[in-house]
Amino acid sequence: MKVVVTGGAGFIGAHLCRALQASGVEQVVAFDDLLTGHEANLEGVDAELIVGSILDDDVLRRAVDGASSIVHLAARPSVPRSIADPVASHLANASGTVSVLEAARTASVGHVVVASSSSVYGANPALPKREDLCPMPVSPYAASKLAAESYALAWQRSFGLKVLAFRFFNVFGPLQAAGHAYAAVVPAFVSAALEGSPLPVHGDGTQTRDFTYVGTVAGVLTATAVGQVAHDGPVNLAFGSRISLLELIERLELVLGHTVERQHQPTRAGDVRDSQADDRLLRSLFPDVEPVPLDDGLAETVAWFRTLS
Repeated sequence: MKVVVTGGAGFIGAHLCRALQASGVEQVVAFDDLLTGHEANLEGVDAELIVGSILDDDVLRRAVDGASSIVHLAARPSVPRSIADPVASHLANASGTVSVLEAARTASVGHVVVASSSSVYGANPALPKREDLCPMPVSPYAASKLAAESYALAWQRSFGLKVLAFRFFNVFGPLQAAGHAYAAVVPAFVSAALEGSPLPVHGDGTQTRDFTYVGTVAGVLTATAVGQVAHDGPVNLAFGSRISLLELIERLELVLGHTVERQHQPTRAGDVRDSQADDRLLRSLFPDVEPVPLDDGLAETVAWFRTLS
């Protein structure tokens, strides 16, 4: 079996390549342009790295030839980054997804997993977030991800391509980069705490998120690719563990064994106030999944960051 992971040298992609290899997949291909991914993330993984852009049709189609499944993770992440350059986000996330779907169709791959985002719920205030809620994107990033999942589901209905479009919530864990303007909240907090700097809290910190450890996500994605699991609508990939950023800091302090200073900053444009997944559909498709607890995931993340110093 051959599985191609676009964005395979990135944070989630590299974890997935490891999980696929551990599951017994014979051929794992990491396809990545290395703009945000890093070859070092794949150290020790028996995966073929193909450097290229998902917008380069010829290279992409050669990479997916003979694959049983594609897990499409390549994207231009970050809400703030999309505010700064919305067209680039559209090209990478929406147009790029069409390129991957067409490559799969042309090469008769048959199964594609697409990474969408909880950000598509946007201004819809209902909690928890059910897949049948009306999407109300409030950022170009969210709109591009809604387009990506919509294209995937349309390709499934139009061309018979088996698809599963996952809505990722706040995925965190080792290999997730910090130290840049668009860093996600967990690596930003952990990095600052280990440096002895104040933790950058946008807004009052009472906004809530549903955090999911990357190992759990990689496990679900592996089961999806290996089992050729498909669904006729989007599926949340999170487990309803809603906590505020202030609570997250308290949990991090317990892992670190000391208190940390907070530095409140202005709320960012495009940020969603509250997020929490309804996980009933996910659990119906994957009844055996057991998510890694938040505290265990934070401990693994802190341990990894400490290896960098």
